[in-house]
Amino acid sequence: MVLPPKNQEKVFEELLQDLPAEFKELAQEFKAFTRSRKIKTVEELLRIVLLYCGLDLSFREVAGNLTLLGESITDESVRKRFKACQPWVKALLFKMLPSRKLDDLPEGLRFCAFDGSSIQAPGATGTDYRLHIGIDLVTLEFTHLLITDKHTGESLKHYSLSQGDVAVVDRGLCHAPGIWEKQQEGADVIARYNPTIMPLYQDDGTPLEIKSILTKNSKATRMSFSVSARVHSKNSSQNDSLRKLEGHLIVLRLSEKEAKAARVRCRKQASKKSRKPPTPTTLFLAGFLMVFTTLSPKVLSSQILLELYRCRWQIEIAIKRLKSLLALDKLRSKTGVVADIWLNGKLLYALMLEKRLRQEFGDDWGYLNEERSGTWWRPLKLLKRKIEPMITGVQFWRSTNWAACLKVLFERPRRRKLQILPFSVRKLLPFYPGISVQTSLSSV
Repeated sequence: MVLPPKNQEKVFEELLQDLPAEFKELAQEFKAFTRSRKIKTVEELLRIVLLYCGLDLSFREVAGNLTLLGESITDESVRKRFKACQPWVKALLFKMLPSRKLDDLPEGLRFCAFDGSSIQAPGATGTDYRLHIGIDLVTLEFTHLLITDKHTGESLKHYSLSQGDVAVVDRGLCHAPGIWEKQQEGADVIARYNPTIMPLYQDDGTPLEIKSILTKNSKATRMSFSVSARVHSKNSSQNDSLRKLEGHLIVLRLSEKEAKAARVRCRKQASKKSRKPPTPTTLFLAGFLMVFTTLSPKVLSSQILLELYRCRWQIEIAIKRLKSLLALDKLRSKTGVVADIWLNGKLLYALMLEKRLRQEFGDDWGYLNEERSGTWWRPLKLLKRKIEPMITGVQFWRSTNWAACLKVLFERPRRRKLQILPFSVRKLLPFYPGISVQTSLSSV
């Protein structure tokens, strides 16, 4: 294989500076790169991953791109080398996530929002994979990224937290076992309360009749209750088979306009999931914002906790960026090794873009600790245009390799042939402008 120009190597190596320094050693450790044939370096192997996962080229297009940069290679060769990258790409993704020391945080607290999102394979009607994601609510950096299959539901157990972390989550993650587990790790939780999956009890052990209380206090705008939830152990032989999760429930009465809109959404969601209309109790509670937290009121007031929960919307925007700008929801293939690598490789590409974005534009202007002057959406779109030529190496494509590239891109022999003109028409081709007699006769 003829070595590419040194300038090309420098351009691509500049992009790889955003990866962990040990990315080459990891490739050998996880046996993604065990021999050098037509793919001679770890960098070239990584280019395959970024072309297929980041830029969404097909294997044949990836082979054509590599052919224009150097030696001819087939799409089957590319696929085989790509499939060996599964553990390596996951290891790189984990290494790319930032780690922040709690000593550097104000008051030792780090606020992170967590959520999940479903991903479907081509032609599927249900969920095939789930994305579990976490972001820092101050810097908006990704803190957690995990891909699981459809059998793994949303849970706080997927996220590793420690002393001083505060998880801000929606009602889908408001499960007593998951919250209790994070509390044992030293973390706290602020969760949108879901009364159907986590019953609450008062200090005297009686069930909390939230609808009755809110009806009696019809003039109250904001209320707070000291409550507890019961966590059952899977092993009933343990002495602590019934654990107690203590916390506080904060309830905010929505305005008449907000409550009406919330009830409309409630009816629409109920019609999508089942034909049964929502119950009167569900519609009544839709007019309130209810938040459960394990944080003490001495640490943060109820007003601040409610405002902090509203900032959880930033994770919805982050998921939308991944799906709209990077096409994370456009799964390239059905379930399998290739699909798994594509999903993790897409997230790796997203982290590389984010790291480069903060280097090029700075990042303090996008923090939530003060009034922001912009969002990450448009800068990310611009940076993508800069990064793509660095991955393809288009400025270093060799004009002498176009014929070899075309051969790589040709269709393989298959039962259904490519379309061709009728025989009677092809006999007239010798008289068609631009078609030589020799070419037309050979086709007939």
